[in-house]
Amino acid sequence: MTKDELKELICSAIDKRQSDIIDIADSIYKEPELGYKEHKTSEKVKKLFDALNIEYSTDWGITGVKGRLKGKSSKKTVALLAELDALVCRNHPDADEATGAMHCCGHNIQIANMAAIAMAFKDTNAMQYLDGDIVPFAVPAEECIEIDYRNTLRNKGKIKYLGGKEEIIAQGGFDDIDISLQMHVHPTEKPNGEIQVAGSCNGFIAKIIEYKGKAAHAAFSPDQGINALNAAMLGIMGVNALRETFKESDCIRFHPIINNGGDLVNVVPDYVQMESYVRASNVKALKETNIRVNRALKAGADAIGAECIIHDLPGYLPLFNDKTLSELLRSNSRHFFATNDIFDGVHSAGSTDMGDVAHIMPVLHTWVGCTEGALHSAQYKLTDAATAYGKTPKAIAMTIIDLLYDNAAEAEKIVKNYKPVMTKETYLEYMESIK
Repeated sequence: MTKDELKELICSAIDKRQSDIIDIADSIYKEPELGYKEHKTSEKVKKLFDALNIEYSTDWGITGVKGRLKGKSSKKTVALLAELDALVCRNHPDADEATGAMHCCGHNIQIANMAAIAMAFKDTNAMQYLDGDIVPFAVPAEECIEIDYRNTLRNKGKIKYLGGKEEIIAQGGFDDIDISLQMHVHPTEKPNGEIQVAGSCNGFIAKIIEYKGKAAHAAFSPDQGINALNAAMLGIMGVNALRETFKESDCIRFHPIINNGGDLVNVVPDYVQMESYVRASNVKALKETNIRVNRALKAGADAIGAECIIHDLPGYLPLFNDKTLSELLRSNSRHFFATNDIFDGVHSAGSTDMGDVAHIMPVLHTWVGCTEGALHSAQYKLTDAATAYGKTPKAIAMTIIDLLYDNAAEAEKIVKNYKPVMTKETYLEYMESIK
């Protein structure tokens, strides 16, 4: 079978499975779960793999499920990653009433894309024509939220890192993978969808910031207290005073929330806890800016005699896409998207733990325009099912065929030409250096 014939076969198989693909996406959408808690979603992936007779292993990052479709030889391995977790968006009409969890970042669509491609290659017995393996990999905890909860898991030894892919790197789950691919939705106004085949993202360092003061009656004896909330506010203003010094090219972001701002209105707050990220487009700026932010945060406490304790936690590394992988996806996307609807994109201030994977192997992280309303917002809505469940998995599946067809020559070339920023060992050393 020629490569083009194989692509046509796979695309036809995806068309035939549309109702099954949408059912999986809808089922996950209706039962959203937060990171490292995705037990129901994990079971749904296992059930899918069982039905397709795909061998798999479990417990990757607590809930992750790693499948494998074997080719006629296994010269190279391409992983197709999809994220299990939702995030908190209590105002969304479809949010879980108990937890506030909601798939308003489209991770259920990622799982559906992974399922579509796995179904197509199994239904057609197409692996016999490929000289490499495909690893459909459902991974946990991409949304870096509930930092205090995840830090508790770290302290209990249940995880090492906040992000699911980071945890799986440490566990060795990427040791037998050569290339990783992933899609992600984004909002668009284009009626027939769009696809961003390249681009980059910020990395970040996560932070838990504690201010400790002294309680006193807020009306009778405020002079006897040390107001931890005032210290926190001064710390935030100190960071704000630094903003004009941040380089535009470094794309610095700092956006704290207050988890605990005091207990009673008539008591001077003696304890305040904040969470935040320090984000940047490169590791050098990330570490240097974090030092400056910490200095400003502590100055807020010093100003009124409070204590500031900062817990820096390893967050995510900046994301960049492999150029050859991007060009392969661009070529295949022309079968489904108008020329003007295929583009490289610009740098994003957001972050993903796919950036960590990009530092140790070639990756392709594509953004697909098929939704409306901002991601992570109550206005999020899927508007283009044809792009989400048809065009996108077809373009990605065709790219996988390009990589693994003909002795996996294309994958071999990409891996050979890729110069990793970090080895697994130096990556783990960097992660452990964030204290």
